[in-house]
Amino acid sequence: MSSNNSAIGMDVGTSRVVLAQKPGKEFTFKTQLNAFVRIPYSKITENVLKKEQVPYSIDSGELVVHGNESERFADLLGRETRRPMRAGLLNPGEPESEAQMRQIFRSLLGSESGDGKRLFFSVPAPPLGAPDNTTYHEATIRGMLSEMGYQVQPVSEGLAVVYGELEDSNYTGIGISCGGGLCNVCLAYLSVPVLNFSISKAGDFIDSSAAQAAGELATRIRIVKESGFHFNGHYSDKVQQVIGVYYEDMIQSLVNGIKEAFSAAKSVPKMGRPIPLVLSGGSVMPKGFLERFERVMKSSEFPVPVSEIRLAKEPLHSTARGTLFAALSEA
Repeated sequence: MSSNNSAIGMDVGTSRVVLAQKPGKEFTFKTQLNAFVRIPYSKITENVLKKEQVPYSIDSGELVVHGNESERFADLLGRETRRPMRAGLLNPGEPESEAQMRQIFRSLLGSESGDGKRLFFSVPAPPLGAPDNTTYHEATIRGMLSEMGYQVQPVSEGLAVVYGELEDSNYTGIGISCGGGLCNVCLAYLSVPVLNFSISKAGDFIDSSAAQAAGELATRIRIVKESGFHFNGHYSDKVQQVIGVYYEDMIQSLVNGIKEAFSAAKSVPKMGRPIPLVLSGGSVMPKGFLERFERVMKSSEFPVPVSEIRLAKEPLHSTARGTLFAALSEA
């Protein structure tokens, strides 16, 4: 492996962008919400943003707050955050998508040149049962990061989870990343991807569907989901109940999608023994998610024997960790 300081891993997710490095023996991570909001300009507000070290830019006489604080401002102002990405890809309905992605990258990487450092970034897998639509997204992100002075290479998101979490099984097993825009799934054998696909029902599906059913903003649903929701069967209010309904829908769709992909595959190798399955991503964080997923798995006729189902050690960091591992391995 190369010098640890010479490589960077990046999870370019619909919901968050996560940067991973390993300057010494330990991994370090930095995260920014992949969102922005425009607020009226005032010198006082700008000074406060500077003081609080909130990433922002000025455009057309407005302050553009991007990253983690955008959600808080949007909630206070009663509006939705704007999203540079949707369903795992650059958002075609957001005219500022590329400009804001650049701002978020700069807030994580800094404004200086990358000086030829290797940077491996995550890309979504092709959607299950649909044509591969990831080419433009991958090329655009690659171009942005190359312009910043990095040597860049894409890594499929599900495979990154395998790299980051399944060293003990020689990178054989199923890595699943349940993010905001997609659930990415990869079956790997000795680090080689055998099946690699994505499913569209993920965190944003829960937010938008629950918002419509509960008459709330999707931003508000997301805050409730990420701060207090858990699976217990006794929800304290309608919002939690509705979130639970759509979480169940997402889990069922994920398991059904995996079964469909295995059934349609022409050559899935005989593994010889049961393989591990690891769950990662922000959408697996609520307490009780693992047990719900296991229950749905057990009630279905899963096509391969599974030795264990577990959550990643740090679900929000798994993909970034895996991309960094790939970058360090390419010395």
